[in-house]
Amino acid sequence: MIPSTLGETAPEKVLPSYNIELLQQLDVFIVEEIRTARRFLRKCGYQKDFEAVTFHILNEHTPENEVITFLEQARSGIDTGLLSEAGCPAVADPGSMVVKLAHELKIKVVPLSGPSSIIMSLMASGFNGQSFTFHGYLPVKEPERIKKIREIERDLLRTGQTHIFIEAPYRNKHMIDSILSSCGNDTMLCIAANISLADESILTASVGQWKKMNPDPGKKPAVFLLSR
Repeated sequence: MIPSTLGETAPEKVLPSYNIELLQQLDVFIVEEIRTARRFLRKCGYQKDFEAVTFHILNEHTPENEVITFLEQARSGIDTGLLSEAGCPAVADPGSMVVKLAHELKIKVVPLSGPSSIIMSLMASGFNGQSFTFHGYLPVKEPERIKKIREIERDLLRTGQTHIFIEAPYRNKHMIDSILSSCGNDTMLCIAANISLADESILTASVGQWKKMNPDPGKKPAVFLLSR
C-alpha cells in the first residue's frame, strides 16, 4: 500500500526513502488513473519501461468481479503495489476493496508510511485527537448537507468528539457557507487546504470569527473539521 503526494510536492519531502526505493522493484500496480500514476512514479525516479509494467485500474467504475483478477500476480508471489491517487490508499479511496480481498486470499498486506490529509489536518487543528469521526463527503444537495452539519454539531456538543469531512474543491465555498449558516458562533471550525504543499493553509477559529473573515480557499483540496 503506497501513499502518494497530496499535490506537486517533491516526493522526498513527504515520503520515506524506503518507499521510493521499494517502488523501483515493482512491476505490477493497482491504480486509480494510469496517467497520474506514471507521473508520480517518474517523480520518484522510477526508471522501468512502462510498456513492461502492468497497471490495473481501480475506480468507482471497476466491476467488483474484476477486482479479484488484480491479485493474480500477488497470489503467485509477485509483489503488487496499491497506489493511491493522493495520500494513503484505502482511506477515502477505492483501494479498501482490494485490501479486503487480499486478506481473504491470505495475501500479506503491507501499509507504507506517507501523507494523509485527514490525519495531518487533525494534528494541526488543535481539536480532540483521542476521539474523532471521519464522514468522507457530506450530501451534495444543500438541504441534506445542512441537515447533516446540524446533526454533526449536536453530536460534537454532546460528546466533544472531532468531526472531519471533505468536499470536492469546486464546492468548497458552498460547504463553508453551509457551515457558517448552520452552526452556532461558538462551534470551532478548522479549514485545512493544500496540506503539505508550498501554499498550505491551516486555520482554526470559531464560526463567529470565520463569519468576519469571509473565507474562500478557492478550488484547493481542503479538509473541514468541527469541534467544540
